[in-house]
Amino acid sequence: MVTKWNLIGKINSSSYRKSILTSLSGGHKTPTEMSRATSIRIYHISTILNELVKMGLIKCLNPELRKGRIYALTQKGVRILKEIKPI
Repeated sequence: MVTKWNLIGKINSSSYRKSILTSLSGGHKTPTEMSRATSIRIYHISTILNELVKMGLIKCLNPELRKGRIYALTQKGVRILKEIKPI
C-alpha cells in the first residue's frame, strides 16, 4: 500500500515531479504549457506525467486525443500538493 508519506517522499525526491505538480495547481495545462512554465524539456514531461498519473495525483482530461492532451490535479493530488514543501 502506498502511503501519503511515500507519495510526499517520491515528489520531494524529484524537482521535476514537484515542478509539474506545482504548475498544475493553477489549473489544467497541456504538456507544452507545463514545459514552458517549468523550463523542463518536453521529452521529460511525458515521462513524469505518466508517473504522476500512476500515482493517482493527476489525470488526463481528454485521453482519447493523441496531441493536445490536457492534465489536471486529482483530489488526491491537491491534498498531497498542500503537504509538500514549496520549490
